[in-house]
Parts: sequence; C-alpha cells; structure tokens
Amino acid sequence: MSIWEAIIQGIVQGATEFLPVSSSGHLSLSQHILGIQIDSLLFDILLHLGTLIAVVAVYYKLIFRLLKAFGSLVVDLVHGEFRWKEMDHDRRLLMMLVIGLIPLFLLFLPVPGTGMKLKDISELWAADGTIWIEGLAFLMTSALLFLGIRATKKMKVHKRTGRDGKVVEIKGRTKFHTVDAVCVGITQCAAAVFPGLSRSGSTLSAGLLRGINQQTALDYSFVLGIPSILAASVLTIKDAVGQPVGIGVGAMIAGVVTAAVVGFLAIKLLKWIVTTNKLQIFAYYTLILGAVTLIIAVIEAISGTNLFTGAPLR
Repeated sequence: MSIWEAIIQGIVQGATEFLPVSSSGHLSLSQHILGIQIDSLLFDILLHLGTLIAVVAVYYKLIFRLLKAFGSLVVDLVHGEFRWKEMDHDRRLLMMLVIGLIPLFLLFLPVPGTGMKLKDISELWAADGTIWIEGLAFLMTSALLFLGIRATKKMKVHKRTGRDGKVVEIKGRTKFHTVDAVCVGITQCAAAVFPGLSRSGSTLSAGLLRGINQQTALDYSFVLGIPSILAASVLTIKDAVGQPVGIGVGAMIAGVVTAAVVGFLAIKLLKWIVTTNKLQIFAYYTLILGAVTLIIAVIEAISGTNLFTGAPLR
C-alpha cells in the first residue's frame, strides 16, 4: 500500500468513525471500489487508535472528570460509603458507561453450526467481495437516524438553570437511566456486527428514541466509543502478532495522523450539526448511499465481476 492509499484510508476512517455514516461500511466500499486489500491487521488497529486520539482530544476535560469520579468511587466502595441514589452527575455518567459496555460481551457468543463467534461475522461479511450487506446496513442506519430525528421533535421541553444563573430550555432528558444505557449498548453491539451500520449513528439514535437530549446522547455515544475502540484494538493485537506487516512505516504514520486529524474535525462538525438540528443530512446521505450500493451489488451479481476493477467476485 502506498502512502497516498494509506492517507485515503485514514481520511475514510477518521471521517466516518464519528460521523453517523459507518466507518466499516465506507472502508469496505472504498476497498471494493479501489481494489485495495488491507492484509495488515496492525494498520487497521493503528487507524482505530488514530480515531481514539481524536475523541480523547475533544473530550479530554470530561475524560479527566470521569477518571476522578472513578478514583473517588473506588475509595467509597472500599470504605463501604457508596450510595447509588447519592451519585453526582459524573459518577452517574461513569456507571451508565459501564452498563452500556456490558452488552458488548454478546459479541463473544458462539454462532451455532459455524464455529465462529458473533464478532467474527462482521469480518466475514466485510471480506466476502460483495457489497450487499453494506447496502442494507446503510439503509438501516438511515432508518434509525430518521426515527431519532422524529423522536427529537416529540421530546418535551425542560427548563434548567445554567451556571450563569440563566434559565434555558432543553429538549429531552439530560440524565441517563440504566435502561437507556442498556438500549444504547445493545445497539452498539449490533453495529459491530453489520458493516455499514454506523456505531455513532445507531447509538445516537437509540439515545434519542429513549428521550435523551441530542447533545447528551451524542456526548455519551462518543465517550462510550473510547473503551469500545480500545478493547477492540487490544483483542485484535493478538491476531496481528506474527502476521506480516504488509505496509511501510511511512504509510502507517500517514494513515494514523490523517485518521486522527480528520477524526477530530469530524467530531467538531457533528457536534455543530446536532446543535443546529441538521442531522437529517446524514439520514438522506445514508439512504441514497444504501440505495446506490444495492443497485451496484445487483449489477455486479449479474455480471459476476467487480464493476470498478473488473475482477471476478469472490
């Protein structure tokens, strides 16, 4: 893989990891269109770590507060002073994040008759040489976003006093409950299985459908992604050990830096889009992309070849 190809992969990963359009689906599509085959698990891990750097750079203040909350929580548990009903905002958010991560263990359930685990299905579909699953998953992302937007319009307006003493009106709840965290966690688990089903888009929509305020749901989705990305990278490292790298150091660095920079800008962009109620942009985008992808998949199925590279379908 050349440096330019690595940069393209970094752009795709950085932009689509956080925008509600699916990084796995876009990476699969870009590789299908360009005829690029990434055989380096290490490069894939580094791209994800690049996007991890981006989200930490945006939410470092919140992450620091959560780390402090974790430290005080441990102290209270040791001294037997922990009280669930007496948790402050940061400690409650920390507990909701932990609960939201629990459904990810479902990915390690075996799939009967296949010898695979649930998490292996995504890799199988992404590497099958066709783009049927990606097209359907893009349409699923679009449907979830439209449902989330509709739910936002029906949310109740709550009045809250800001730090400056002024009363502001906020649509939806700003506090996560256990059921909210479980629903978002299960949605994130489903997004990990289907390439093309956006993690950020589906978890954001799940929060909106539960009546959570847009900005609160978005922040929760991003912070929830930190341990998810980190855990996925750690689990993949053991598979990468001993495998040929297949890509130069320069290309690796270019891909990681690109993913981090583009990811940072993508988060900032999405936060602005949510604030200005323009989320429908992504709903229409994934709807059109899903339809076009399925049309291409039909044409390729009839011809038996990749429409862009001319290579036979696997």
